[in-house]
Amino acid sequence: MIISHQHRFIFAAIPKTGTHAVRQALRVQMGEADIEQVGLFVNRRFPWPDLAAIQHGHVALRDVRPHLGEAVFGGYFKFAFVRNPYDRFISYCAFMLRGGDMFQRRPREVMRHFLFEAPPEQHILFQPQATLLVDDDGRTPLADALGRVEQMQACFDAICARIGIATRPLERVNASPRGDYRPYYDTALIDAVAARYAQDVEMFGYSFDGPRGEA
Repeated sequence: MIISHQHRFIFAAIPKTGTHAVRQALRVQMGEADIEQVGLFVNRRFPWPDLAAIQHGHVALRDVRPHLGEAVFGGYFKFAFVRNPYDRFISYCAFMLRGGDMFQRRPREVMRHFLFEAPPEQHILFQPQATLLVDDDGRTPLADALGRVEQMQACFDAICARIGIATRPLERVNASPRGDYRPYYDTALIDAVAARYAQDVEMFGYSFDGPRGEA
């Protein structure tokens, strides 16, 4: 997460949505009073002990809200990037087995392991994207704008225009070398991801083939 007091925005970094590319582009705009929490490539922590103890940079908007106060939180432009849950789950599997070829050799076995046999419920990368973007009731969205990974540069350009900073080309950072996500799936796996990430599918308007109405 990045909190910019200079430009009055909060960037909620959802894992496996190109967050490091966005961070890199935003850092050149950060002022001295701006703060960031991140644990990969760069190690930075928020000044609040309870959030600093999380040890990663994927902080929920509802958790930073009490530290900023209602006036600041409500007045700052809050945004994030979201991704097709079916594509994101493949990225998760590839990331978790990086350094070996298990996922390349037996992808559906790996997918079934995470979905059916030993789902890592508490792992922040495995949890639904909406988890970081909703209020305590689990339903009310707190972000003012959502960009899509599927149209990342165009969405980033629009967000920069909204917060009044210069845009720049997003670099490809920490990406998994693989092709289209759809051939990895069979019907049972499609249904399992649809069930596990039902809130993401509904809230962000996705289908198996992509953003609804844009497939």
